Amino acid sequence: KRHWSRDRLLLIGVILAAFWGALTSFLLSLSDNESLHRLLFWLMGDLTQTHIPYAAVALLCIGLGASLYYARSFNVLCMGELQARALGVRTQRLQRHCFILSSILTAAAVTMAGPIGFVGLIVPHLLRLSGCHDHRLLLPACVLGGGSLLTLADTLARSAFGATQLPVGIMMAFIGVPIFLALLLKQEVRLC
Repeated sequence: KRHWSRDRLLLIGVILAAFWGALTSFLLSLSDNESLHRLLFWLMGDLTQTHIPYAAVALLCIGLGASLYYARSFNVLCMGELQARALGVRTQRLQRHCFILSSILTAAAVTMAGPIGFVGLIVPHLLRLSGCHDHRLLLPACVLGGGSLLTLADTLARSAFGATQLPVGIMMAFIGVPIFLALLLKQEVRLC
């Protein structure tokens, strides 16, 4: 059985990111002007071109239901992997399922609006700071809080600069970077 160390996973991630970045640049270079503008905005995270893709929305709802199924196990895992195993949680299986589920949900969300950063980084941490630690409440609260934050960022992106409309991903970075840096400096960023 092959051992996947953190260093190895990090290097594989860097290599795959370089490959997909090159492929994206290749596709952009082949695009006409109209498609190029739409693609560039999508790459910056854009909600203006978004229609309601019912399949992706249904997948996100199913994903929330599936993550709620694992909420108790997530709560136990927060006590530590050794304790979770002692209490009957199959931690490797849980981590594998969580990785697969989060990958599918991330792909569905990015398909709809492009890569919009910091929503999934700051909302759970802010909710935990407010005292919400039970994953049965935290997971739906993250959905509502993330949606609210994204709506606020989109409203600011559409109205803050007059007639010029920014992609929401840029505004989300302007909001998210200072908050996340403040959380890191206060060492309030925790996984559980």
